[in-house]
Order: sequence, then C-alpha cells, then structure tokens
Amino acid sequence: MNSTTELILMNISGPDRRGLTTALTEILARYEATILDIGQADIHHTIALGILFKTDSSRSGEILKELLFATNAMHVQVQFNIIDPKEYEEWVDMQGKNRYIITMLGRKITAQQIARVTAIVAEQRLNIDAIRRLTGRMPLDEAEQPMAKGCIELSVRGNPTDRTAMQRSFMELAASLDFDISLQEDNMYRRCRRLICFDMDSTLIRTEVIDELADRAGVGEKVRAITESAMRGEIDFKESFTRRVALLKGLDVSVMEDIAHNLPITEGVERLMRVLKRSGYKTAILSGGFTYFGNYLKQKFGFDYVYANDLEIDENGKLTGRYLGDIVDGQRKKELLRLLAQVENIDIEQTIAVGDGANDLPMLSESGLGIAFHAKPKVKASASQSISTIGIDGVLYFLGFKDSYLK
Repeated sequence: MNSTTELILMNISGPDRRGLTTALTEILARYEATILDIGQADIHHTIALGILFKTDSSRSGEILKELLFATNAMHVQVQFNIIDPKEYEEWVDMQGKNRYIITMLGRKITAQQIARVTAIVAEQRLNIDAIRRLTGRMPLDEAEQPMAKGCIELSVRGNPTDRTAMQRSFMELAASLDFDISLQEDNMYRRCRRLICFDMDSTLIRTEVIDELADRAGVGEKVRAITESAMRGEIDFKESFTRRVALLKGLDVSVMEDIAHNLPITEGVERLMRVLKRSGYKTAILSGGFTYFGNYLKQKFGFDYVYANDLEIDENGKLTGRYLGDIVDGQRKKELLRLLAQVENIDIEQTIAVGDGANDLPMLSESGLGIAFHAKPKVKASASQSISTIGIDGVLYFLGFKDSYLK
C-alpha cells in the first residue's frame, strides 16, 4: 500500500432515510473511492450504517466535506475514523478463522440471557461479527400474546479455546434461564441442509399412541408399567415393545382410526411443514410407534417418507397382538437416516434429526444437526441442540429462517 492511500471508516446513525445509501455511495463513486466493507442495520426506523473505503489522500478532504453536507441535509449523524493499514490487514486475516452461529430462542429473549451468552463468547476469545433478530417484534403486553416467540442469531468468528466446554456452558445456561440455544459451525453444510427426520410420538404429536391404544384396550396401567421398566434399563426396547403390543390383542382396528383423527398435534407442526416443503426439504417420520398413525400424518402434512412399526390385523379387523417385520428401534432409526441420505444423494452432514426419547439418540448423533425436542433429561443432556421452550417450528430458526420469510 503506497503512502498516498487512506483508509476511512464512516459510521452513520439517525432516522432511516430513503436514498441515504445511494447519496453516500454516489459521492464515493465520483471520487473513485474503493469500498472495502459495508454493513447496515435498521432498529425501529433508526439506521446504523458503516462504510470502510479507500481513497487517495489528496482527495480525502473533498470527499469528507461532501459527505458531511449530504448527511447534514438528511438529518443523520456521521463520524469518520482513519484506519491504520496494519489494523486492516489483521482484520482481513481474521476472515480465515472459523465462524459459528449462535441461535438464542424462547418465548422472550432477555438482557440477562444475552449478557450471559456473550460473556461466554468473550471468555472463549471469539469476536461477534453480527447480531440479527429472526422473529417479529415482541409485543409490549406479553399477556396478550402468550405464545409469542423471540429469537436472535449471533455470528461469531475465531477459534474457541474449548468448544466442548463452551457447548456445555451454553446448555447449562439455557436450562437455568429458560431459553433454548444452538451452536453451529457456519460451514457449507449448515447452509444446505436437505433432509429432516422426525420422531413421531411426543415429538410431532403430544402423546404416546401405544398408551392411547392401551387405554382403549383396558390395559393402560400394564403397558405403562412395562414402559417404565424399559426406561429404568431393566428391559430393552425390543422386549418392551413386544410385550406391550401383545397386550393390545383383540382391539378393533376402528379404534386406530378414531385415535388418528383426534391426535393432539404439537404446536408449530403445520407451519414447520409448510415452510420445509416450500423450501425444498425432504421430510421423514422415523418412529418406534406405528405406521398407521405415521401415514395419517403423512397424508395430513405431506411428509415424504414414513418408517414405523406395522401391527398385524386378523381377518375380523382385530389386532393379533403381533407386529410385522423388523422393529424400528434406535439403531434402526440411525440406519434409516443414512439410507434416506443415500437415496436423496446428500451428505450425512446435510441431514437433521429431531426427537425426544432415548431411542432417538443414535439418529440425533448421526445427523448433521441433531435437535432434542422437549426431550427427556438424559436425551437433552446428550444433545448438542435442544428446543424446550416453544413449538417444533423453532427448528426453522436453527436453520436460519426469519419470520419475514415464513409468511
């Protein structure tokens, strides 16, 4: 860089004015200045605009004078700073550092939550490049919109001193301050996820279908006792599943239809599926539940694939107490995730898995982005990302969607 070159950072603030950026860049263009960096944000009709430009020192006085006249005419404040070339080169070198996306999500985002998260970022020697709001503006009266959502996304750069410790600190903080958080490396895979696989029971629907069937068969307590035994690790999933299905023997298949039409759908499913389908994602249900109910959701919301368990039905339309084919357990879900990625010809890092139970952990850890949704404590503790404060459409914010895109 020769001695006649100056680097000038111009910071503009004040009421947002139509044509402001045009007026300023036209002045720079007349003097053949080179724009090295530019960024703009608008918060409640107030603009913050920064332009870093390079110019010949013999012209800098005239440029600054014209910029001052232009900004004064448009009633905004301007500040100029001369940037040392060495400082600029150091900033350029930072472009090669890793970038991470931190997503904070909840019914509302508080100053305390942001302060604690950014303190962890600073402790890890990372720099915040940008902060943007993904949700619409929060209502003044929270009581009027109890289902409102708040989400902000932080773009940070650098190499954390201990990423595992940072992840753990985020998850502990989120649990203590009642919000959700996601930490993702901002690489090519994050920007081109293509396949998302969901558990069904207690994820897409707010119930366990086998419990609903058991109640209709009059064996609800027995089925729940087996489930609890499995959760304590006394029996494995396959044995638990076989014993519970056996207790459903004799139940009329018409009961399944009635239960399907009255399934309690999880908050946000309709919105989530509408956006995913419009955006070209492939979607799948991988469930340890039953195919009948998975197919009902497929027809209702447009899922592309359903893999679950088939109940055997006799010639009289009664459940036999047996199932057909292989049981879809945790290992099978992981295998199906990989199979679907191959079928869709995508890298496993482009996949997303969402689930709540222990049998979802294999596919959560196998996928490029595993999200524990309103999960059991063991699952949440093992997952890198979780959503516990809002509906399942919160997944969209972890993918970088803004509310303004989701109309």
